[in-house]
Amino acid sequence: MLRAPVRLGIVGLGAVAQLVYEPILSRRRDLFHIAGVAELSASVRDTVGERLCVPPAHRHDSVAELLDAGEIEALLVLSSGSHGAVVDMVTAEGIPTLVEKPLAWTHEELDRLAGREQLIQVGYMKRFDPAYQRLAGLLAEAAAPIRAVEVTVLHPSDARQIAFRGGELARATDLSSATSSDLEAQSSALREKALGDAAATLGWVYSEVLLGSLIHDLAVLRPLVGDPLRISWARLWPDHWGPDRLSVGCDADLADDVQLSIRWHYLPDYPRYRETVRIHTEEGSYTLVFPSPYVLHAPTELTVTTAAGEYPEARRSLSHVEAFEAQLESFHAVVSGGRAPTIGIDEARADITTCQRIASDLASNLMLPLGGEAANAA
Repeated sequence: MLRAPVRLGIVGLGAVAQLVYEPILSRRRDLFHIAGVAELSASVRDTVGERLCVPPAHRHDSVAELLDAGEIEALLVLSSGSHGAVVDMVTAEGIPTLVEKPLAWTHEELDRLAGREQLIQVGYMKRFDPAYQRLAGLLAEAAAPIRAVEVTVLHPSDARQIAFRGGELARATDLSSATSSDLEAQSSALREKALGDAAATLGWVYSEVLLGSLIHDLAVLRPLVGDPLRISWARLWPDHWGPDRLSVGCDADLADDVQLSIRWHYLPDYPRYRETVRIHTEEGSYTLVFPSPYVLHAPTELTVTTAAGEYPEARRSLSHVEAFEAQLESFHAVVSGGRAPTIGIDEARADITTCQRIASDLASNLMLPLGGEAANAA
């Protein structure tokens, strides 16, 4: 059995690494010692590596080099895009891995990970939030049937979300054109594997919005109300939508005739990120509001609205416990104590299935030819 602190490697040193994991890991040295990092950008690798107290010899430009150095007992995957190939490479060496969402963009990538379930924990940190866990407990005790579930995400630009920080993030401005082209080719191939010809139009919506953001809400809802059984409606708007001007809507059927409504809006200049989950029962409502993930210890708000005799009653509670930190504590228990991962490959597969079903409905509405895995996802 391993003893704390666990020798941890990190792949990818972008925004989430710098804004979230760097401050937490710098403080929680009782859990992890950062033994090595891998980052394509030399400038980011050196700037962030120095802040994390990682010696130059332990700063690598590839995952393969990090593994060959033999420095790590566990890995944290924070790179952009699909993480399937990285997780495949690392878990083939028997190294436990905590991977930021999404684990993969395609079922084919997940198929390669078969038999390694005990090594992979997927980073759906909102499930570790005490406010969410309190909501789950209240719903488990409630006798009234659930009638409807509503999710609304108001998503400002990343620049707006991190404006509070001051100063600049270390950014990968030094990648060669060949490296950038190779990364884009790999991503394009995965999008086409998922959606076929429809990837030319919907590929980035699938990878960056559905699997890059809405996937969190699917993970939040799964223990509470299950996965969608059928997508009944999906739409993109306004006219001439694009990466800087987009809303995504989706309605779905859940078990027991419960209806789900999801509305996701990219609003570059909106004042702050706001993610709201509402669950309506026949006797009251439960509202959970998540803050921006980039603001550590910002409160998650739970409001329970019920009837107290003749009058409505709203009870509000706040949780300031940092869900990312609680997730790291859980992963430490996986690595050092042999605990099974809390969230694993099966949930990642369910999320890919749902996102491909949404993409299928979007393609149908836009009269796009759908192929790839999504053609069989209905």
